[in-house]
Amino acid sequence: MKNPVFTGAGVAIITPFKSTGEINYEEFGRIIDHQIAHGTDAIIVCGTTGESSTLHDKEHREVVSWCCEYVDHRVPVVAGVGSNDTAYAIELTKFAKECGADGGLSVTPYYNKTTQRGLIAHYTAIADSCDLPIILYNVPSRTGVCFTDDTLYELSKHPNINGLKAASGNFSLLAAVMAKCGENLNVWSGNDDQIVPLMALGGKGVISVLSNVAPQETHDLTQLCFENRYPEAAKLQFKYHNLIDALFCEVNPIPVKKAMELLGWDVGPLRLPLVEPSEEHIAQIQKELQAAGCKI
Repeated sequence: MKNPVFTGAGVAIITPFKSTGEINYEEFGRIIDHQIAHGTDAIIVCGTTGESSTLHDKEHREVVSWCCEYVDHRVPVVAGVGSNDTAYAIELTKFAKECGADGGLSVTPYYNKTTQRGLIAHYTAIADSCDLPIILYNVPSRTGVCFTDDTLYELSKHPNINGLKAASGNFSLLAAVMAKCGENLNVWSGNDDQIVPLMALGGKGVISVLSNVAPQETHDLTQLCFENRYPEAAKLQFKYHNLIDALFCEVNPIPVKKAMELLGWDVGPLRLPLVEPSEEHIAQIQKELQAAGCKI
């Protein structure tokens, strides 16, 4: 049995920028404090929602280091350490370990992709490099490559591979994976609209975009599942369904950064090639935030 890096709702946290383009650490601290005060069970830093793809290496390392130091073990910190370059992914994984991160989130290789044998070789090399617990990240809509259940079964044998962030939406695959791997592979939902069904299969929670704007509610939803109060959990899932849709009306993290701005956070601009959402989508986001009762 592998103890999960965290259980419950981990926020895939945004990275706030100043108008001049630098990272706004003062606001980042305020956001982290708000998250922890409102039930968030883990901070996932420098992931997709944190715009990691447009952070250069120095910034990426600074954000991970700063976040680990600021959180100071109040909740677990999971650092984005993935790359389509295995050697660089190993560097980031070792660095996150040195910073005191509790785990590393490692996305499947994108663009160059690889075979299933390549995935096993890639992640084995990363997991062999240090003992930081690794959460595999399966998001084929972004990377163009998807794990098979056999590949995940092989990887689950490695003691440093802790779990899977599942964002394929393929429940048949998930059921096969969870049946084969059992307690050797923890699974978190990577889709906010699928928290309850995944946890009903034995998932450990969610790595959540929704938590940026509704941390307490997302935490509470996962706790209801842990308590086997699934009818109540389903009601919460349905309550936030339209807001979740709004948070993905354009590519993540465009809508969630706008949502946080509308709530009063000083999140700053997006980095190109991401741009502001359309006026129609801004209206949708604002409407659903109000309907869900979200506030700072």
